[in-house]
Amino acid sequence: MLADALGRALLSTARNAIDQRFGRPGQGVEPLPELNEAGASFVTLTREGQLRGCIGSLEAYRPLAIDVAENAIAAAFRDPRFAPLTVSEWPRIRVEVSLLTPAEDFPVASESDALSRLRPGVDGVILSYGRRRATFLPQVWESLPEPRRFLAQLKLKAGLAADFWHEDVVLARYGVRKWKET
Repeated sequence: MLADALGRALLSTARNAIDQRFGRPGQGVEPLPELNEAGASFVTLTREGQLRGCIGSLEAYRPLAIDVAENAIAAAFRDPRFAPLTVSEWPRIRVEVSLLTPAEDFPVASESDALSRLRPGVDGVILSYGRRRATFLPQVWESLPEPRRFLAQLKLKAGLAADFWHEDVVLARYGVRKWKET
C-alpha cells in the first residue's frame, strides 16, 4: 500500500462525514484494511490558515474510519470554541487528519525536567492533574515553539494557571502521522 493511500482515505472519510451532514453526496473511499482497525485520530479544520475546529480521540477504541468520521463531525459542529460550521463556509475549509501513536507515560521529576526533555515539533503532549486534562498535537509546536510557552498554554487549556505545577501533574506523549488538504 502506498503511504499516501491511507492519507487520502482518511481525508475523504472526514470530508464525506461533514458533506453528509450538509446533505451532500460523499466521494468514494478506498477500502483499506487499516480503516477497520482501532485507531485514535484528531480532525483539524482550518479556514484561511486559522483554526476553525479540532476534536479527536487520545485512545484507539473504535475502527479508524468511524473515529475519523465522528471526530470530523465533532470538529465541524461541536467544538465549543466555535459556532457550528455553516454550509456557506464549508468550501473554504481545509481538513487535516492526524493519526496518533499510542500515548506513552512521560514521568518527570519537576517542571524543569519536563521542559528539558520535551521534543519540540515531535511530541504531542497530554497533561493531567486530578480531573483536568488537555492535549496539544505536535503541530502546536509550530505556533508555540518554546517549551516553556507550550507547556504554559497547555496548562491554561486544562483550566490551570500558566505557572501551575504540582508533583501530581502527569504527562504523557505521543506522535502523529498527519495528512492535510492543500
